[in-house]
Amino acid sequence: MKATHNPPTTAPVTPADLLRMAALYLRRHGWSQGDYYTIIFDALTPRACVSGAVAMAAYGTATDFPFGVDRPERADFRAALGVLRDFLDLGCTSRLFGWNDKPGRTATEVINALTAAADRWDSLHTQEGRNR
Repeated sequence: MKATHNPPTTAPVTPADLLRMAALYLRRHGWSQGDYYTIIFDALTPRACVSGAVAMAAYGTATDFPFGVDRPERADFRAALGVLRDFLDLGCTSRLFGWNDKPGRTATEVINALTAAADRWDSLHTQEGRNR
C-alpha cells in the first residue's frame, strides 16, 4: 500500500445492520403506533413505529417523512424496510403501517420481527461473517 492510499474506515451498512439498530432503538426509546414518532417535549429520541425506528437507524434523526428524505441514506432505509416487508410477507412496504398499527400488536413482536428479519438476511447474504 502506498503512503497516499487511504483505505476505507467504515464497512458498508447492510439491511441487517439497520434492522438490528432499529430493534435496539425501540428497546431503548420505546415503540409507538399511529405515526412515525411520538414526540414528547421535542425529544431527540422519541418513541417510534417500526418504520420510524428504521429511519432513526438510517438517518440518525427523526424526519417528517422518512421515505422522501433527500439523503444518500434513503436507499439503505428503503432496502432495510424491503427486507422486513419480505420477511413478514406483506407484499408492499405500505402494509408495514397496518402491520405495526394492528390492534394488539406489541413492542416485543415488532422487536422480534426486526431481529429475525436481520438474522434471515444475514443467513442468505453472509458466510462465516463475510459477504457472499
